[in-house]
Amino acid sequence: MKRKSILSILLTGALAISLVGCGGSKTDNSTGSASSEEKTITIGVTPVPHKDIVEAIKPELEGKGYKVNIVEFTDYVTPNTSLEEGELDANYFQTIAYLDETNEGKGLHLTYTKGVHLEPLAVYSRKIKAIKEIQDGATVAVPNDPSNEARALRVLENSGLIKLKDGELVTPKDIIENPKNLKFEELEAAQLPRVLDEVAIAVINGNYALEAGLSPAKDAVFVEDANSEASKKYHNVIAIKKGNENTQKIKDLTEALTSDTVKKYIEEKYSDGSVLPVF
Repeated sequence: MKRKSILSILLTGALAISLVGCGGSKTDNSTGSASSEEKTITIGVTPVPHKDIVEAIKPELEGKGYKVNIVEFTDYVTPNTSLEEGELDANYFQTIAYLDETNEGKGLHLTYTKGVHLEPLAVYSRKIKAIKEIQDGATVAVPNDPSNEARALRVLENSGLIKLKDGELVTPKDIIENPKNLKFEELEAAQLPRVLDEVAIAVINGNYALEAGLSPAKDAVFVEDANSEASKKYHNVIAIKKGNENTQKIKDLTEALTSDTVKKYIEEKYSDGSVLPVF
Protein backbone atom coordinates (compact mmCIF):
# COMPACT_ATOMS: atom_id res chain seq x y z
CA MET A 1 0.00 0.00 0.00
CA LYS A 2 2.80 2.38 0.88
CA ARG A 3 4.59 1.79 -2.44
CA LYS A 4 1.33 2.29 -4.32
CA SER A 5 0.71 5.65 -2.56
CA ILE A 6 4.20 6.91 -3.45
CA LEU A 7 3.65 5.90 -7.08
CA SER A 8 0.30 7.76 -7.14
CA ILE A 9 1.93 10.90 -5.76
CA LEU A 10 4.69 10.74 -8.37
CA LEU A 11 2.19 10.29 -11.22
CA THR A 12 0.02 13.17 -9.96
CA GLY A 13 3.06 15.46 -9.78
CA ALA A 14 4.12 14.56 -13.32
CA LEU A 15 0.63 15.27 -14.60
CA ALA A 16 0.58 18.68 -12.86
CA ILE A 17 3.95 19.62 -14.40
CA SER A 18 2.65 18.53 -17.80
CA LEU A 19 -0.46 20.71 -17.43
CA VAL A 20 1.57 23.73 -16.34
CA GLY A 21 3.78 23.23 -19.40
CA CYS A 22 0.72 23.14 -21.67
CA GLY A 23 -0.65 26.26 -20.01
CA GLY A 24 2.61 28.12 -20.60
CA SER A 25 2.60 27.12 -24.24
CA LYS A 26 -0.98 28.39 -24.70
CA THR A 27 -0.13 31.73 -23.13
CA ASP A 28 2.80 32.17 -25.48
CA ASN A 29 0.59 31.39 -28.48
CA SER A 30 -2.07 33.83 -27.30
CA THR A 31 0.55 36.53 -26.86
CA GLY A 32 1.85 35.88 -30.35
CA SER A 33 -1.67 36.10 -31.79
CA ALA A 34 -2.42 39.38 -30.00
CA SER A 35 0.85 40.83 -31.25
CA SER A 36 -0.06 39.82 -34.80
CA GLU A 37 -3.50 41.44 -34.47
CA GLU A 38 -1.92 44.67 -33.24
CA LYS A 39 0.11 44.88 -36.46
CA THR A 40 -2.92 44.36 -38.72
CA ILE A 41 -5.14 47.27 -39.74
CA THR A 42 -8.50 46.38 -41.29
CA ILE A 43 -10.24 49.42 -42.73
CA GLY A 44 -13.58 49.63 -44.51
CA VAL A 45 -13.99 52.01 -47.45
CA THR A 46 -16.30 52.86 -50.31
CA PRO A 47 -14.68 52.73 -53.75
CA VAL A 48 -13.96 56.32 -54.83
CA PRO A 49 -12.18 58.33 -53.54
CA HIS A 50 -11.77 56.56 -50.20
CA LYS A 51 -10.26 53.32 -51.43
CA ASP A 52 -7.85 55.19 -53.71
CA ILE A 53 -6.66 57.40 -50.86
CA VAL A 54 -6.10 54.46 -48.50
CA GLU A 55 -4.21 52.60 -51.24
CA ALA A 56 -1.92 55.64 -51.47
CA ILE A 57 -0.87 55.33 -47.80
CA LYS A 58 -0.66 51.53 -47.70
CA PRO A 59 3.13 51.45 -48.45
CA GLU A 60 3.78 53.90 -45.60
CA LEU A 61 1.90 51.73 -43.09
CA GLU A 62 3.51 48.56 -44.40
CA GLY A 63 6.87 50.26 -43.88
CA LYS A 64 5.95 50.50 -40.19
CA GLY A 65 5.34 46.75 -40.07
CA TYR A 66 1.55 46.73 -40.53
CA LYS A 67 -0.49 44.40 -42.67
CA VAL A 68 -3.23 46.55 -44.22
CA ASN A 69 -6.55 44.92 -45.16
CA ILE A 70 -8.81 47.18 -47.23
CA VAL A 71 -12.46 46.03 -47.24
CA GLU A 72 -14.61 47.62 -49.94
CA PHE A 73 -18.31 48.35 -49.39
CA THR A 74 -20.89 49.68 -51.85
CA ASP A 75 -23.42 50.92 -49.28
CA TYR A 76 -23.43 53.29 -46.30
CA VAL A 77 -24.90 50.91 -43.68
CA THR A 78 -22.66 47.84 -43.52
CA PRO A 79 -19.34 49.65 -42.88
CA ASN A 80 -20.69 51.01 -39.59
CA THR A 81 -22.30 47.79 -38.37
CA SER A 82 -19.06 45.96 -39.21
CA LEU A 83 -17.09 48.55 -37.23
CA GLU A 84 -19.45 48.26 -34.26
CA GLU A 85 -19.11 44.45 -34.29
CA GLY A 86 -15.31 44.60 -34.32
CA GLU A 87 -14.85 43.26 -37.83
CA LEU A 88 -13.06 46.50 -38.78
CA ASP A 89 -10.52 48.63 -36.93
CA ALA A 90 -11.74 51.76 -38.72
CA ASN A 91 -13.78 52.91 -41.66
CA TYR A 92 -13.39 55.86 -44.00
CA PHE A 93 -16.40 56.77 -46.11
CA GLN A 94 -18.76 59.01 -44.15
CA THR A 95 -19.35 62.54 -42.95
CA ILE A 96 -19.55 63.68 -39.34
CA ALA A 97 -23.26 64.36 -39.81
CA TYR A 98 -23.94 60.84 -41.09
CA LEU A 99 -21.90 59.28 -38.26
CA ASP A 100 -23.83 61.24 -35.61
CA GLU A 101 -27.16 60.31 -37.19
CA THR A 102 -26.21 56.62 -37.36
CA ASN A 103 -25.06 56.51 -33.75
CA GLU A 104 -28.33 58.01 -32.60
CA GLY A 105 -30.61 56.07 -34.91
CA LYS A 106 -29.01 52.64 -34.54
CA GLY A 107 -27.56 52.87 -31.04
CA LEU A 108 -23.96 52.45 -32.20
CA HIS A 109 -20.87 53.49 -30.24
CA LEU A 110 -18.68 55.04 -32.91
CA THR A 111 -16.56 58.18 -32.99
CA TYR A 112 -13.85 59.62 -35.23
CA THR A 113 -10.27 60.78 -35.02
CA LYS A 114 -9.87 63.42 -37.77
CA GLY A 115 -11.42 64.68 -40.96
CA VAL A 116 -9.59 63.91 -44.20
CA HIS A 117 -11.52 65.50 -47.04
CA LEU A 118 -14.72 67.14 -48.22
CA GLU A 119 -16.65 66.12 -51.32
CA PRO A 120 -18.80 69.10 -52.30
CA LEU A 121 -22.38 68.01 -52.92
CA ALA A 122 -23.61 69.06 -56.35
CA VAL A 123 -26.71 69.22 -58.51
CA TYR A 124 -26.43 67.39 -61.84
CA SER A 125 -28.68 67.26 -64.89
CA ARG A 126 -28.80 65.89 -68.41
CA LYS A 127 -31.73 68.14 -69.32
CA ILE A 128 -30.69 71.65 -68.31
CA LYS A 129 -27.46 73.65 -68.35
CA ALA A 130 -28.24 76.04 -65.49
CA ILE A 131 -30.29 75.70 -62.30
CA LYS A 132 -32.63 78.56 -63.30
CA GLU A 133 -33.74 76.61 -66.39
CA ILE A 134 -35.66 74.00 -64.40
CA GLN A 135 -39.31 73.78 -65.46
CA ASP A 136 -42.44 74.02 -63.30
CA GLY A 137 -43.47 70.64 -61.89
CA ALA A 138 -40.08 69.03 -62.61
CA THR A 139 -38.89 66.03 -60.62
CA VAL A 140 -35.87 66.34 -58.34
CA ALA A 141 -34.01 63.27 -57.00
CA VAL A 142 -32.35 63.47 -53.57
CA PRO A 143 -30.67 60.94 -51.23
CA ASN A 144 -33.09 59.20 -48.87
CA ASP A 145 -30.89 58.85 -45.76
CA PRO A 146 -31.66 61.64 -43.26
CA SER A 147 -28.33 63.50 -43.09
CA ASN A 148 -27.62 63.45 -46.82
CA GLU A 149 -31.21 64.34 -47.68
CA ALA A 150 -31.12 67.35 -45.36
CA ARG A 151 -27.79 68.40 -46.85
CA ALA A 152 -29.16 68.05 -50.40
CA LEU A 153 -32.25 70.11 -49.58
CA ARG A 154 -30.08 72.87 -48.09
CA VAL A 155 -28.06 72.93 -51.31
CA LEU A 156 -31.29 73.35 -53.27
CA GLU A 157 -32.35 76.12 -50.88
CA ASN A 158 -29.04 77.90 -51.44
CA SER A 159 -29.60 77.61 -55.18
CA GLY A 160 -32.84 79.58 -54.80
CA LEU A 161 -35.24 76.79 -55.81
CA ILE A 162 -36.93 76.23 -52.44
CA LYS A 163 -37.12 77.54 -48.89
CA LEU A 164 -37.03 75.31 -45.81
CA LYS A 165 -37.99 75.46 -42.16
CA ASP A 166 -35.19 75.81 -39.64
CA GLY A 167 -33.85 72.51 -38.32
CA GLU A 168 -31.22 69.83 -38.82
CA LEU A 169 -32.75 66.75 -40.47
CA VAL A 170 -35.20 68.47 -42.80
CA THR A 171 -37.18 66.54 -45.41
CA PRO A 172 -39.37 67.60 -48.38
CA LYS A 173 -42.21 67.96 -45.85
CA ASP A 174 -40.29 70.88 -44.35
CA ILE A 175 -40.35 72.91 -47.57
CA ILE A 176 -42.28 76.12 -46.94
CA GLU A 177 -41.75 77.73 -50.34
CA ASN A 178 -41.68 75.82 -53.63
CA PRO A 179 -42.51 78.37 -56.37
CA LYS A 180 -41.82 75.93 -59.22
CA ASN A 181 -43.93 73.14 -57.66
CA LEU A 182 -41.03 70.75 -57.80
CA LYS A 183 -41.67 67.07 -57.07
CA PHE A 184 -39.17 65.17 -54.94
CA GLU A 185 -38.07 61.58 -55.38
CA GLU A 186 -36.13 60.13 -52.44
CA LEU A 187 -33.70 57.40 -53.47
CA GLU A 188 -30.77 55.48 -52.07
CA ALA A 189 -27.68 57.63 -52.69
CA ALA A 190 -26.00 55.00 -54.89
CA GLN A 191 -28.95 55.04 -57.32
CA LEU A 192 -28.92 58.77 -58.01
CA PRO A 193 -26.51 58.81 -60.99
CA ARG A 194 -28.60 56.09 -62.66
CA VAL A 195 -31.77 58.20 -62.75
CA LEU A 196 -30.31 61.30 -64.38
CA ASP A 197 -32.11 60.48 -67.63
CA GLU A 198 -35.43 60.20 -65.81
CA VAL A 199 -35.44 63.34 -63.63
CA ALA A 200 -34.80 67.04 -64.21
CA ILE A 201 -32.02 67.25 -61.64
CA ALA A 202 -30.41 65.01 -59.01
CA VAL A 203 -28.37 66.02 -55.97
CA ILE A 204 -25.58 63.46 -55.92
CA ASN A 205 -23.04 62.58 -53.23
CA GLY A 206 -19.44 63.19 -54.26
CA ASN A 207 -18.25 59.59 -54.17
CA TYR A 208 -21.12 58.33 -56.31
CA ALA A 209 -20.69 61.25 -58.71
CA LEU A 210 -17.01 60.33 -59.10
CA GLU A 211 -17.86 56.68 -59.75
CA ALA A 212 -20.26 57.82 -62.49
CA GLY A 213 -17.59 60.02 -64.09
CA LEU A 214 -19.24 63.28 -63.01
CA SER A 215 -17.22 66.32 -61.99
CA PRO A 216 -18.73 69.19 -59.96
CA ALA A 217 -16.53 71.68 -61.81
CA LYS A 218 -17.45 70.43 -65.29
CA ASP A 219 -20.87 68.77 -65.06
CA ALA A 220 -22.82 70.31 -62.18
CA VAL A 221 -25.47 73.01 -62.55
CA PHE A 222 -24.99 74.06 -58.91
CA VAL A 223 -22.34 73.21 -56.28
CA GLU A 224 -22.36 73.38 -52.48
CA ASP A 225 -20.24 76.11 -50.88
CA ALA A 226 -17.28 74.11 -49.57
CA ASN A 227 -15.98 77.02 -47.47
CA SER A 228 -19.11 77.62 -45.43
CA GLU A 229 -19.24 76.93 -41.69
CA ALA A 230 -22.07 74.46 -42.32
CA SER A 231 -19.87 72.35 -44.59
CA LYS A 232 -17.60 71.31 -41.69
CA LYS A 233 -20.03 68.63 -40.53
CA TYR A 234 -19.73 67.08 -43.97
CA HIS A 235 -16.01 66.39 -43.71
CA ASN A 236 -15.25 62.73 -44.44
CA VAL A 237 -13.68 61.24 -41.32
CA ILE A 238 -11.72 58.26 -40.01
CA ALA A 239 -14.36 56.48 -37.92
CA ILE A 240 -13.51 54.08 -35.10
CA LYS A 241 -15.25 52.39 -32.19
CA LYS A 242 -15.24 54.42 -28.98
CA GLY A 243 -12.42 53.34 -26.68
CA ASN A 244 -9.93 52.66 -29.47
CA GLU A 245 -8.81 56.26 -29.94
CA ASN A 246 -5.43 55.78 -28.27
CA THR A 247 -4.36 52.47 -29.78
CA GLN A 248 -1.10 52.77 -31.66
CA LYS A 249 -2.47 51.47 -34.95
CA ILE A 250 -5.29 54.04 -34.95
CA LYS A 251 -2.78 56.80 -34.22
CA ASP A 252 -0.56 55.58 -37.08
CA LEU A 253 -3.52 55.25 -39.46
CA THR A 254 -4.72 58.77 -38.63
CA GLU A 255 -1.25 60.22 -39.06
CA ALA A 256 -0.88 58.55 -42.46
CA LEU A 257 -4.31 59.68 -43.72
CA THR A 258 -3.65 63.30 -42.72
CA SER A 259 -0.11 63.49 -44.05
CA ASP A 260 1.43 65.71 -46.73
CA THR A 261 1.47 62.62 -48.96
CA VAL A 262 -2.33 62.41 -48.88
CA LYS A 263 -2.81 66.16 -49.31
CA LYS A 264 -0.61 66.14 -52.40
CA TYR A 265 -2.33 63.01 -53.73
CA ILE A 266 -5.80 64.56 -53.38
CA GLU A 267 -4.80 67.90 -54.86
CA GLU A 268 -3.17 66.25 -57.88
CA LYS A 269 -5.69 63.47 -58.59
CA TYR A 270 -8.79 65.57 -57.92
CA SER A 271 -7.60 68.89 -59.28
CA ASP A 272 -11.15 69.66 -60.47
CA GLY A 273 -12.20 70.27 -56.85
CA SER A 274 -14.35 67.16 -56.53
CA VAL A 275 -12.33 66.16 -53.43
CA LEU A 276 -10.79 68.77 -51.13
CA PRO A 277 -8.34 68.06 -48.27
CA VAL A 278 -9.48 69.53 -44.95
CA PHE A 279 -6.40 69.08 -42.75
